[in-house]
Amino acid sequence: HFSRFLAAAAVMAGLMSIPHVVRAQTLPDALKTRLQKWYRSTSRSAPGNWAIAIADQQGAMLWSVKPEQQMIPASTVKLLTTGFARTVLGSDARRSTRVVGTGHLDEATGDWAGYWALELNGDPSLENPSGEGPKLYDLAEQLAGQGIRRLRGPMQVVSADGPADAKYPAAWSPANWGSIYAPLIGPMTIHENVVWLTIRPGSRAGARAIVEGTSPSGLDALVTVHATTTSGFRSRLNLTRMADGGYLINGRIGVHAFSRRLISVMSDPKAVVASTWARALSQAGIQWDRTPVTQAATTESSRVLAEINSAPFDTLATEINRRSLNIGAELLLEWAAGRERGPQLLTEHVQQVTGIADGAHLVDGSGLSQMDRVAPATFISYLAHFPGTPAGRNFPMLLPANGVGTLARLNSGLAAPGVVHAKTGTLANASTLVGYLGRKDGVLLISLMYNGGRTHSARRAQWTLFRLLGADGVTIPADSTESATDSDQLGGETVTK
Repeated sequence: HFSRFLAAAAVMAGLMSIPHVVRAQTLPDALKTRLQKWYRSTSRSAPGNWAIAIADQQGAMLWSVKPEQQMIPASTVKLLTTGFARTVLGSDARRSTRVVGTGHLDEATGDWAGYWALELNGDPSLENPSGEGPKLYDLAEQLAGQGIRRLRGPMQVVSADGPADAKYPAAWSPANWGSIYAPLIGPMTIHENVVWLTIRPGSRAGARAIVEGTSPSGLDALVTVHATTTSGFRSRLNLTRMADGGYLINGRIGVHAFSRRLISVMSDPKAVVASTWARALSQAGIQWDRTPVTQAATTESSRVLAEINSAPFDTLATEINRRSLNIGAELLLEWAAGRERGPQLLTEHVQQVTGIADGAHLVDGSGLSQMDRVAPATFISYLAHFPGTPAGRNFPMLLPANGVGTLARLNSGLAAPGVVHAKTGTLANASTLVGYLGRKDGVLLISLMYNGGRTHSARRAQWTLFRLLGADGVTIPADSTESATDSDQLGGETVTK
């Protein structure tokens, strides 16, 4: 992967040295005056540290506030992770999940005589909550189609890229571990490493509440219900993760209440994989005898017995950015760079694309860490240059459009859908917004970065600025952005605080 990355970077450097002539973009004086007014008002409503850059589509600065200052970027890091992973992997790459094994099928009994294992490789869409990703049942059905009717032995899980495990990134604060937005990360990924449990009341007051369904399916054996049914409509249910990978539900649910969905991260993804795999095998008509068996020594190499694949990279990346899915971004980075050097290679990629040596320091792929730093000018240079690289074709289209996903609240005040393609970032002390905005005279590149305690006010102000700049905007078409050249200057009007 890394050799492909270096080769692409060399081609990119050649492209960036080719001069070209483009029509200059400007901001009318009246609009600059309104920007100054917006900044004065915003500084009062959201006091803190602001760094802002607005540039033309070649990266020439048109208006800015401390554009070189490094800031906590939050989830806007995903924009950079998407570009890096696409450079290494390609837009059509797919992540595979397999059953591998050695041995043979006993056609008389339908037994698989030999070793078998699930190969999990960190597909962020495997058994995803939307139900649209690949499923373990698809693997089981392929085995059944070959005549396999019985598997023997405990489930073994392997990975093509190292240990088949999942852990919290070292750069993430332990205070975030186990939050819905911060699950375990690694090849051992299923259903985004969260579980959904749907609970309904029993038939009468005093009866035990009932597990109506689980997602992924087949988790009933992992769920212990101590919650009881009470009279009325009110409910108060508590979900506790157990050390053995199971879940305990306490509390009460009204006999006339609607079903309640409880969501939790997984404490032991392997236990969930085993339960989901057992259900998939059963549905495919395959018996699974988990009794340990002694396997005869063999020099035979494992072969693929069944395989399912994710959607192409661009589809995965678009969904990850739309939902700002932390586990998805981290898995893209691991897919492209491995588990140890991902943040380092991501930082080097940003340096190579932008030509800025000290404009970014990244320690994860999702932006959840407080230790990430990126300057607005670095984002601007990346937005300008990356679409002109071999991997950058239609790059803005991988980011949410106004009115979609995390940009849903940017639905009004703009001329049409697709005027904006951008990525938001939010932490307790950071609110950022980076991306492209279409105007009649060209595409603007915008990086709005706020670090402070008034993130909600800062986000409202950021929406206001995008509406101000895009009130008469136009939809950004595919292939509308061009790479900047070495002769472009990051100059323009700067506001000092």
